Amino acid sequence: MKVLEGDPQRWEPVGGEGIAVTIGVFDGVHRGHQEVLADLESRAFRRAVLTFDQHPRELVDPQHSPSLLSTMGQRKEWFEAAGVDILGILSFSSVRTMAPDTFVEHVLVRVLGAKLVAVGTDFRYGAGRMGDVASLTAMGTRHGFDVDSLPLLTRGKTPISSSRIRDLVRHGEVAGAAELLGRPFTMRGIVVRGDGRGATIGVPTANLTYDPSMVIPGVGVYASRVTHAGETYASVTNVGIRPTFDGQVVTVEAHLLDSDLDLYDETIDVAFVERIRDEEKFDGFEALVAQIHADIASAREILS
Repeated sequence: MKVLEGDPQRWEPVGGEGIAVTIGVFDGVHRGHQEVLADLESRAFRRAVLTFDQHPRELVDPQHSPSLLSTMGQRKEWFEAAGVDILGILSFSSVRTMAPDTFVEHVLVRVLGAKLVAVGTDFRYGAGRMGDVASLTAMGTRHGFDVDSLPLLTRGKTPISSSRIRDLVRHGEVAGAAELLGRPFTMRGIVVRGDGRGATIGVPTANLTYDPSMVIPGVGVYASRVTHAGETYASVTNVGIRPTFDGQVVTVEAHLLDSDLDLYDETIDVAFVERIRDEEKFDGFEALVAQIHADIASAREILS
């Protein structure tokens, strides 16, 4: 997969013919996005995805910028796995000042040589968001590419949207989120040293630091899977403030069920499979330990 990054006005033509292009944030690369990519595959020799180096709202409306379902690294991997040929990561600070015609003529026509462009029905582009589907269609007629305007896809009666999936994750409904994503919601981060309490009772945990722009699952205990260096391990993960110990900061701590792997300073993925229970404050240490072992048994049953 060829990756283009930075200011799109500095990109060089990719060459070739018959390229289908789709444009969007693609946070989570969920089932709706996957359907679009599959449809484009049947209609073009090569597929290009244009996404952004940050969510547009981070610049235009930072107070309402959403937490994200995925890092750029994750999106790159998912696009490559889906067989995308060209990934253009647009510098949003550059794109937002480009005239709509300039964006079309330079990026879509000169760089990509697009023959088909697929966008959402509410797609806007260029300085002042002046470009829309109608103007893009007119430009397509002028430059020889077709435009598909795509409505929001559904699964049954449920809309497949990144905002809907974020809401599910925030409420701890990770199984429902996985249905819309096509895979479990997964956090990626580096393992750092915690207070070591888990190790003293034989239940060591990997304490995850993560991109602060990421959405965090609702507090509670989850059956999960941890992936490190290409290997996946069954796990149970706690998201919360550890009220039994008067914690104040939300942490994400994963316990590998059948491995004592040392993960300090390593990057791991934590995939949330199913919520087991709410976070609780226990009267004493023994009650907490008993519940942890019950959680481990529940996670084994779910993951089996």
